[in-house]
Amino acid sequence: MKSTAIINSLENEAIYILREVAAQFERPVLLFSGGKDSITLVRLAQKAFYPGKIPFPLMHIDTGHNFPETIEFRDRLVKELGLELIVRNVQESIDKGKVVEEKGKYASRNMLQTGTLLDAIEEFKFDACIGGARRDEEKARAKERIFSVRDDFGQWDEKNQRPELFDMLNGQIDLGQNVRVFPISNWTELDVWSYIAKEGFEIPSIYFAHQRKVFFRDGMIWSFDDDVVYREEDEVCQELTVRFRTVGDMSCTAAVLSDAADLASVVQEIRDSSISERGARIDDKRSDSAMEKRKQQGYF
Repeated sequence: MKSTAIINSLENEAIYILREVAAQFERPVLLFSGGKDSITLVRLAQKAFYPGKIPFPLMHIDTGHNFPETIEFRDRLVKELGLELIVRNVQESIDKGKVVEEKGKYASRNMLQTGTLLDAIEEFKFDACIGGARRDEEKARAKERIFSVRDDFGQWDEKNQRPELFDMLNGQIDLGQNVRVFPISNWTELDVWSYIAKEGFEIPSIYFAHQRKVFFRDGMIWSFDDDVVYREEDEVCQELTVRFRTVGDMSCTAAVLSDAADLASVVQEIRDSSISERGARIDDKRSDSAMEKRKQQGYF
């Protein structure tokens, strides 16, 4: 586990960023998936604005193919904390003909979230969208600033980034633009888990080792017992002890073999791992620049 001093320093930085968002923007929103990073953001926002309420809503862009454990946790958390939750569904974008659902072996709705997100930003006139992305996740993430400007089409230009010197965060934007904000950009996966362990807040059970029906494809472990993940007839079901390091769309998120059933064991497992958590996300493997292209189009 990371030292308390390091974790406290990261917490202080994130709280400063969240307070700057509230001060500089008129209509911010926290993008919430029910995963560990966005849950961590909720805890940080609670601390940033205590004893007041979190001064912005949460928004989930729901693919309709999320893990049930994640959705159950999402709904319970917002009810317990009395938070405002906005949900916009990819299925509605499909039904309206705005996006076309993929078919076949590697089909996923994950990439289809972009259009639904941009429509929601326009609907509510959000000028700042707070997300849980971290620079250690993927090489395209490492290019982002903490305040990352999107143009009036929701697009990101990685070659036109503002300098962020001495923690000076510039929230000045033109009409139609919005900013993506990444308060835990300087955190690592290990930092997030260390913070969860330090604070002791709950996260979905799917992050811990459990018995699950799965099958193997392309060296990865996929959830078997659902109607979302494509399976060939010869792909055989097994019951193994697994957990998920990330909880995106079921169709593109693989499990890992693990006996880590508690926070201490997960922290040690992450410390020993040489593979990024996004190594279990098949949508990142479509090409070397898959994430960067999606971000240019307006993805999280």
